[in-house]
Amino acid sequence: MINVAVVGAGYWGKNLLRNFNELGALYAICESDPGNSNLTPYTGAKLYTEYRNLLSDKKVQAVAISAPAVMHYEMVKNALDVGKDVYVEKPLALTVKEGEELVMLAENKNRILMVGHILQYHPAVIKLKELISTGQLGKIQYIYSNRLNIGKLRTEENILWSFAPHDISVILALLGEEPQHVSAFGGDYLNRGIYDTTLTTLDFRNGVKAHIFVSWIHPYKEQKLIVVGSRAMAVFDDVSNEKLFMYPHRIEWKDGKIPIAQKADYQVIPIEPGEPLKNELSHFIQCVTERKRPQTDGAEGLRVLRALEAAEKSVSESKRNEPAIPPFNRSTLQPYFVHESAYVDDGAEIGAGTKVWFFSHILKGSRVGKNCIISQNVMIGPDAEVGNRCKIQNNVSVYTGVKLEDEVFCGPSCVFTNVYNPRAFIERKHEFKQTLVKRGATIGANATIVCGITVGRYAMIGAGAVVKRDVPDHAIVAGVPAKQVGWACKCGTTLKFNNEHALCAYCGNEYQLNDGILTTDEYQ
Repeated sequence: MINVAVVGAGYWGKNLLRNFNELGALYAICESDPGNSNLTPYTGAKLYTEYRNLLSDKKVQAVAISAPAVMHYEMVKNALDVGKDVYVEKPLALTVKEGEELVMLAENKNRILMVGHILQYHPAVIKLKELISTGQLGKIQYIYSNRLNIGKLRTEENILWSFAPHDISVILALLGEEPQHVSAFGGDYLNRGIYDTTLTTLDFRNGVKAHIFVSWIHPYKEQKLIVVGSRAMAVFDDVSNEKLFMYPHRIEWKDGKIPIAQKADYQVIPIEPGEPLKNELSHFIQCVTERKRPQTDGAEGLRVLRALEAAEKSVSESKRNEPAIPPFNRSTLQPYFVHESAYVDDGAEIGAGTKVWFFSHILKGSRVGKNCIISQNVMIGPDAEVGNRCKIQNNVSVYTGVKLEDEVFCGPSCVFTNVYNPRAFIERKHEFKQTLVKRGATIGANATIVCGITVGRYAMIGAGAVVKRDVPDHAIVAGVPAKQVGWACKCGTTLKFNNEHALCAYCGNEYQLNDGILTTDEYQ
């Protein structure tokens, strides 16, 4: 049997002491308070009050560290440096950089490094993994877990680092891969900067999504992990006497469109007896004795650490960038979105679902319809009119006198004018010309629309064109000055005529050309 030294005889350390003692491996204890009552049953173990003195004891083959998380990196590093095998309670460290250094050090020193992710040694989790691997749950679709309690409140680490590592470790083990994306948000209600609750989302390459909710200000203890599969659902309830349940619920699709839940009675899944912590520490002893890689080795701890660090970053960013409630048009109570860098004058009207993006300005008296996209650096008005479902791309100004009907597309940096002969030193507001762009027309990037004309329905203005006269419905115009070069379908496809008849290859609409006028039955 190997000689193990337990570092820390406090809240969790007392459990390590009991189990290593029962396994016959407890050789020494490092505890700064020699009067700690948790030491009383272990008078046969050698007692150290200084960690460096413990590490100098050549009879100590391995150390089991149960200390505050902020001390893990230094303690693990010091133990590995002097050739000790190490078991450390989660997390491995507090940064990925530190974790990578410890994993590399353990490899270079040929030492065992194991992280205390206890749930992977729980008989119910082992059985749950078997249910997944044998296909009894079907294709995994969704996983979520709750780890809630009212108990020890920590001030040196937040709930994310204290509770969530267990669930992250299990979820990564069940799915056999790391998440592609991690996001989280939380609340620091008791101590500023120390999160008491967090909700973390993990997105995986195989399409599975997992949610983890942890809190230490919950009125009762709850520890559940639910795995939703295409054939059945499994529940691991660590608070219940019966730990593992399977619900063979199924989702049936009526007419291939409507999902209907087909419920079934749950089944209690029998599991092997055994205490998870004892299983875990027995595994550590076996790994040290046989020099084999632990199930939750440093690399596994590092994978969990990467997810934790990403979640921590996301929590901090979400706290700094909490989104404001989208503004409302007070006169109609229709919601729309205006970016914080954009500005909407009093008296301007904006329809529901419209989005006004970076650095844009809607001037007074202007009307913008529903579900429009107003892109970056756009100016509208004053007193301009934009219909529904229009898209106005970057760097466009829609001046007074311009009217866009529904579904008009204005390409980047296209130009509208409203005076024929402007002078900086002569006021000509009374000479503004009206410009009308009819429904569905497209104006290409950098095109110029000279004022006083009408652009017809579903017309297509080529990029860079200068348009000085009316454009017929469906006409394609290009060049400087713009000339008609073809006809466009309602969908935007160029039409090809055969004996003055055209069938759109894209959408199937039919058109007839009579005396230079395009007609169609589908003309809405």
